[in-house]
Amino acid sequence: MTSYLFTNLRLLDPARGELLGGMEVLVEGDRIKEVSDRPIHSDAAQRVDLGGRTLMPGLIDAHVHVVASMVNLAANSELPDSLATLRATKVMTGMLMRGFTTVRDLGGADLGLALAVEDGLFDGPRLVQCGKSLGQTGGHSDKRSRFDHRLPEVRRAGALGRVVDGVEGIRLAAREEIKAGAQFIKIMANGGVASPNDPIHALGFSRDEIRTAVEEASNAGTYVAAHLYTDEAIRRAVECGVHSLEHCNLIQTPTAELAVKAGAVAIPTLAAYEGLAREGAALGLRPESVAKIETVRRGGLESLDIMWRAGLPMAYGSDLLGGLHKYQSLEFEMRARVLPVRDIIASATLVGARLCGLEGQVGVVAPDAWADLLVVDGDPFADIGLLQHDGAHFAAIIRGGRFITNRLG
Repeated sequence: MTSYLFTNLRLLDPARGELLGGMEVLVEGDRIKEVSDRPIHSDAAQRVDLGGRTLMPGLIDAHVHVVASMVNLAANSELPDSLATLRATKVMTGMLMRGFTTVRDLGGADLGLALAVEDGLFDGPRLVQCGKSLGQTGGHSDKRSRFDHRLPEVRRAGALGRVVDGVEGIRLAAREEIKAGAQFIKIMANGGVASPNDPIHALGFSRDEIRTAVEEASNAGTYVAAHLYTDEAIRRAVECGVHSLEHCNLIQTPTAELAVKAGAVAIPTLAAYEGLAREGAALGLRPESVAKIETVRRGGLESLDIMWRAGLPMAYGSDLLGGLHKYQSLEFEMRARVLPVRDIIASATLVGARLCGLEGQVGVVAPDAWADLLVVDGDPFADIGLLQHDGAHFAAIIRGGRFITNRLG
């Protein structure tokens, strides 16, 4: 078992929102053994002098699509399963190299990909997944054109979602995803950008269908995440028991306050719309989808302020596709236009950990947590840009006690 004793560092504490000097951290195997403001003694550990750099927990992206190697999701779903899977491993490795040591997939990934990472078959982040997202006919999971009448239920590795209708259809699909290893259920409860037939304002699923998904998730000891943009859609989802509110670009204050009372969590994904606006059309986004971007992009920054003032917890999310995955860290820059830096860092650590069901195990530097760590050249509280630029400011990335990158010298 390999052990490391990290010394001469400043420890980033996301709960206190500050750097702590004079700390030492002992890692044994894949876990953190000890964190102390006094010298730690270990005969077995290799001492690693960090030269005054910042040691912080690995980042958590709570809204990704690792199988989305193309922006055109209809074409992505038609890829051979082997190709879609191998491309996903490359996408996940890229995420790890940006410092994201844990990601939550919101449609497309499966238990097999999560196990492949844990088996060491490739370098990637810890993967929390929901299997395929569930959407109604003509909704955000339905990538068929208006003139495509083929049956939609094709379980391909490159498909992000599946089409289901009716209370019993939702019940069966949710049970199937949970049986296959889904850790939560994702539904499409509003129109979306990357789908051809549903305007942004369209409501997805009836209230009874949403409540059925919530019931099945609750029966399995988990929750429902819902794709949502409009205030009306968010409110009805909260009223139906949805816990994880994805996007929320058009939310209003009364609904944000209702979500707080319900104990919900929001996951804004502003980087997605910025990336799509910059390159979506060139990368194959359909014209009808390009036309929808500005509607949700406009409300994004305002929604951050509304949710922050209401006290609604927000996790970090990026929601990128294909060649846009490179913008994953842009979300830090987007949020910094509105939110305090300490809250942004908490969103990518503490809030994300709770949402992933991994509180105390990731997103913290604490005894018994996974040794998922970043060594940063500088203070991220003073300069949030240090967490961007594809890991350029990371002197080391450590995942499960193993150095993924190391330029400490």
